[in-house]
Amino acid sequence: MRAMRGVWRWRRNPLRRRTDRIEAWVALIAALLIALGSTSAGWLTGRTAQGALLETVRVQHQQRHLVWVTVDRLLSRAPLDPDPETSSHRDSHRRVLGRWTARDGSAHLGQLAAPRPVETGERFRIWTDDRGRVVPRPMDASTAATHAVLAGLGATAGVGMMIEGARRMIVWQLMVRRFRHWDQEWKRAGQDWGRADTGS
Repeated sequence: MRAMRGVWRWRRNPLRRRTDRIEAWVALIAALLIALGSTSAGWLTGRTAQGALLETVRVQHQQRHLVWVTVDRLLSRAPLDPDPETSSHRDSHRRVLGRWTARDGSAHLGQLAAPRPVETGERFRIWTDDRGRVVPRPMDASTAATHAVLAGLGATAGVGMMIEGARRMIVWQLMVRRFRHWDQEWKRAGQDWGRADTGS
């Protein structure tokens, strides 16, 4: 709105310079591009990201399976490389040696982090791939939608900042041109312009 008011204000003003008119039009065009262009870019990015992420959800749900693990024995030692931000002393007591059977029928034995305190012989479930390797749980549709929305918002903000950056560069060039024009006008006016005895 400010850009449109600026264009209208400078339309018939006798002090209006060509650079003022250009600056007002640049502001109006930038506002329209931010309102329409950046939101369109964000919508397209979000839609594309959602399509790709939903395909990832579908593939992960096909390739990852919940299997039962039987606790063979408890491990008292902590993980080899504990992450201080995610692991705790309590987690070290949840390390177990477990046995499970993969979807292809192969038997596996390995160290696992139990989701809760367990005893020898108890069972819990883990996610594995087709060959029985332990993998993270598959992404769900709501997580995919959240990531798609964030991608769309990021694209909207990025395009908007690019447009605003381009507008500021153009305005800076216009200001440089104005200062050069003023310098030329002052040189043309002469050093004694405005003195009381000028012309006497």
